[in-house]
Amino acid sequence: MDADQLRDLCLSFAGVEETFPFNPETSVFKVGGKMFALSQLGSDSLRVSLKCEPRLAEDLRAAHAAVIPGYHLDKRHWNTVVLDGSLPDRQVRDMVEDSYDLIVDKLPRSQRRALG
Repeated sequence: MDADQLRDLCLSFAGVEETFPFNPETSVFKVGGKMFALSQLGSDSLRVSLKCEPRLAEDLRAAHAAVIPGYHLDKRHWNTVVLDGSLPDRQVRDMVEDSYDLIVDKLPRSQRRALG
């Protein structure tokens, strides 16, 4: 998965906006004003940080060298995924979708309904 594919994937979910609160190089993808993914899409080493259930986060780190504790994030709830080709695109898509779903599940009911 390359940077354009990652960006398109993140923006494909309902209600997502891309913001740049940290600097112009770091894309932060939000739903309902809450972050579910962030990445420096122009970086030589493409990575994306994603929210994850704590137990699953540990399991993914143990199983894949490309999944590491979230960089500058709560390591219990966030993983950073190195997109070096070692993980199948389908698995990366699933992790992005899981991160989005975790955030949506915590939104107020009215916001969840608005997202469909």
